[in-house]
Amino acid sequence: MNTLSYKTVSANKATADKQWVLVDADGQTLGRLASKVAKLIRGKYKPSYTPHVDCGDNVVIINAEKINLTGKKWSDKSYIRHTGYPGGQRSLTATEMFEKDPTRLIEKAVKGMLPKNKLGSALYRNLYVYAGVEHAQEAQQPTAINLNDLK
Repeated sequence: MNTLSYKTVSANKATADKQWVLVDADGQTLGRLASKVAKLIRGKYKPSYTPHVDCGDNVVIINAEKINLTGKKWSDKSYIRHTGYPGGQRSLTATEMFEKDPTRLIEKAVKGMLPKNKLGSALYRNLYVYAGVEHAQEAQQPTAINLNDLK
């Protein structure tokens, strides 16, 4: 029996098959969209997935201003940060953050679902979020996919 056929193939930066993907956030729920996008960026939908390598796709999200939140999350969900000074804790509700910049809701949700290390920082750079239909990645010719078809 040929034992070479049993070798596990581990992807690396050179052999990774990275593609550009376009996702429309119109009518999507924030958390469900973010988890599927995080899996796309991580490369978990690919058969050549390797946990320690950036082998995922570059994802362009359009229509971020048409995202949905369920229940009372628009008023109850809070985003907390700290200035670094004593008593410097600041918080914004989802509505306030959405009014400032609608893309930040999706960016924060996806970033929270990526690994908290150098690989996660590198993977986060593969995400491009735009509030409207227009985006700056036309030259890459991203292929539009339907997130509802993914598990």
